[in-house]
Amino acid sequence: MFALKNLTAAGFITAAAMLTAASASAADGQVIRVGAEPSYAPFEFMDENTKQLTGFDIDLIDAIAKAQGCTIEVTTMPFDALIPALFTNTIDAALSAMTITEERQKRVSFSDPYYESGLTILIREDSRDQVKSVEDLKNQKICVQIGTTGAYYAEEIEGATVTQFNSAPESYLELKAGGCIAAINDKPVNDYYLATTQSSGIISLPGTLSAENYGIAINKNNEEMLKLINEGFAKIKADGTYDKLYQKWFGADK
Repeated sequence: MFALKNLTAAGFITAAAMLTAASASAADGQVIRVGAEPSYAPFEFMDENTKQLTGFDIDLIDAIAKAQGCTIEVTTMPFDALIPALFTNTIDAALSAMTITEERQKRVSFSDPYYESGLTILIREDSRDQVKSVEDLKNQKICVQIGTTGAYYAEEIEGATVTQFNSAPESYLELKAGGCIAAINDKPVNDYYLATTQSSGIISLPGTLSAENYGIAINKNNEEMLKLINEGFAKIKADGTYDKLYQKWFGADK
């Protein structure tokens, strides 16, 4: 099992101020300190029955750690706090379905890609005659999760009013309530919402807006951690563990 901590936005600021610049590597204590945003099913979320953090990302980093003889300690925090937490060495690695982008690569290092995704649009079923493609979102209200590529994409839509929420579920609630015409997020997250929650009246527009790869983010100065994670990832791909995890969470072979 892995340890689980929770860090609120205020707690994150306090903790960051108390830290020194020194980073504890996995080799020092065989513990990889992981940051995750806990409301991004199916990648990371709190299981309603067990009250434990679970998801594809959590299983993935746990398997990588075990392949390298390490354990993990997970701290939950807002998505937009993950990269700052790497800068202050609060955590060693961040993963929450984080897309590898050129802008993020200027700030942090990324592991080898572990998931290929893309953005999709959710709308209310009663808007299907009004919204048939992304072109119909011009000058409209759009809901997104703060700090995500869906948020960045929405900001580029001509005349759009973009409302950002701390979590994907919050953006879906606003969509259902009629506070926006559409919600933009990663396809697997949108699909999981449609399949497993009370999403009656919400549909997905066909197609994806972009092709994206997810990676595990690491402080640029922590080359040892990057090497450890990439080596562990290669091991679980080679021995079939990765394929089993993919099948478990997405019901299909990679």
